[in-house]
Amino acid sequence: MDKSFFFYDLETSGLNPRADRIMQFAGQRTDMNLEPIGEPVNILVKMTSDALPSPGAIMVTKITPQQTLADGITEAEFCKKVEEEIFTPGTIAVGFNTVRFDDEFMRATFWRNFHEPYEWEWKDERSRWDILDVVRLTRALRPEGINWPFTEDGKATNRLELITKLNGVSHEHAHDALSDVFATIAVAKLIKEKQPKLFNYLLKMRNKNEVKKLVNLENKKPFVYASGRYSSEFNKTTVAFPLTSGRNGNVLVYDLRYDLNSLDPEKTFPVVKELCFNKCPAVAPMSVLDDGDGWNKIGLMKEEVERNLKTLLEHPEFAEKMREENENKPEFPKAIEPEAALYDGFLNDTDKIKVSAVKNAEPRKLADFHPEFLDERLPELLLHYKGRNYPECLSETEAEKYEACRKERLERQAPKFLAELERVYHQDEYIGEELKLYFESLIDADY
Repeated sequence: MDKSFFFYDLETSGLNPRADRIMQFAGQRTDMNLEPIGEPVNILVKMTSDALPSPGAIMVTKITPQQTLADGITEAEFCKKVEEEIFTPGTIAVGFNTVRFDDEFMRATFWRNFHEPYEWEWKDERSRWDILDVVRLTRALRPEGINWPFTEDGKATNRLELITKLNGVSHEHAHDALSDVFATIAVAKLIKEKQPKLFNYLLKMRNKNEVKKLVNLENKKPFVYASGRYSSEFNKTTVAFPLTSGRNGNVLVYDLRYDLNSLDPEKTFPVVKELCFNKCPAVAPMSVLDDGDGWNKIGLMKEEVERNLKTLLEHPEFAEKMREENENKPEFPKAIEPEAALYDGFLNDTDKIKVSAVKNAEPRKLADFHPEFLDERLPELLLHYKGRNYPECLSETEAEKYEACRKERLERQAPKFLAELERVYHQDEYIGEELKLYFESLIDADY
């Protein structure tokens, strides 16, 4: 099966994928040499009437809810389009911080619109990747040939718009999704040209099975690891060690930059953090530090790492303590609405068939379509799905119930929305007025 990249980026109504909405989806398919295939994609998605945007987010993107309502498509239409036309078999979905941000929004959007939330990432030779972690490890280990930005106070930064500016890449509209896509492709090309060996290695390591060959608990050994959780002082990169098991088959790793005996027992994070095999971690064998000035580049000495590892291995009780604490830590707060309950459990096979039937049902047939779901999240989710996308399909009783749910959700969001709007209104009075009008069009309550 021919593989291709699909570089994509989202602009959203806020930062929380469980509550906020996709407003713009943009992307460009390329071949494996990063040359474009076909025309770029640029889609606005209608803001749903049960959600208030973050005014701060709208001030950044300049996309108003009214614009999405005028020029966008519904979430149901959007999910169908990207599933059938964008994330096709053999596609590598990739972007700049997509694994931890955009991909989460895609999953949440698929879930609340009765599309399978995970298969677009892996089924039929699909996969995903993230250029941000490629940038981090390249900057740390193989920075030659690329100009790297710093903040005004001298701290290393990997902001996309600064990397493109320093390296002569056109990026005129930062925080516009399509502009960010083209900038990400350009940065990927730059790394592929200047450091092809590292680029191709990290592309291979998007496969979790490849990561497990390097990082595992059966054959524990130190490895090089770049993560946003680590300090920018050392280019987000350290030498880590597989410590103990984490959740969902993942692994907790220890930062060998630190001496265990000198740790504050109440502040073990991010010295100990979870490495998720399916999130394309930027990891490499220790041998990469032997080329050139590798150890100095990440501010470490080999002897220091060996000494810290020896101390760590002398205290197996520490690993057990970290495992227990991680197991007992709640991963997500309990969802108060089914739209936010994706991670509360997997669907059984019977419900999967019924969910697919909802997705494929013609709008006119949804009115009389009432599957008997086993999962308690799905009946209410179906009501909300119809209310957001096909309100004409609701019976009178259903319409009243959905309207009550919609208003309750908006009223929960209203205080935060209004407080944030008051803080940022002066930044752009036109957008401020648009958001005020949008709020008034959705809520009748006296605020």
